[in-house]
Amino acid sequence: MPIFTNNNLHGSTPPRVKPRLGEWGPLEVPAYRAKRRARVLVWLGFVVGLIVVTLMGWYLYAVLTGSKFLWFDLY
Repeated sequence: MPIFTNNNLHGSTPPRVKPRLGEWGPLEVPAYRAKRRARVLVWLGFVVGLIVVTLMGWYLYAVLTGSKFLWFDLY
């Protein structure tokens, strides 16, 4: 199964809603590379955000409970 699906997003849509075609292709439509880059950046942002939230929760739990499993001594 491929990672990225077919990017023909207007397969059976009516002509009035399809993008206008210019000399070299559709006008004002993001390129395939830009869409692929956006998909990868969204996933990377999600993973980084999840890591940040997890580490912040772990740190706050350690501070509030007075645990000694931090990398440094708070007291």
